[in-house]
Amino acid sequence: MPVDDLVNKGKDALEANKDKVDELVQKGKDALANAQTEAGSDDLLDKAAAFANKVTGDKFADKVNDARDAIDEKIGDE
Repeated sequence: MPVDDLVNKGKDALEANKDKVDELVQKGKDALANAQTEAGSDDLLDKAAAFANKVTGDKFADKVNDARDAIDEKIGDE
């Protein structure tokens, strides 16, 4: 399957589920705002990375983990 087809399917899926995605993003923002400790933010980031890896079948695990670590450096205190 050409990459363009996959990209278009992803865009279509995102558009079809925009309300759900927006709700998940807001829940993530709320949870992150409520994470009072480094352990809390680490746990939240670990769960988000695990979810992303599950959805993508671990095809982008290295990139997901790099992104997780980059975010942790920006918001974490350890």
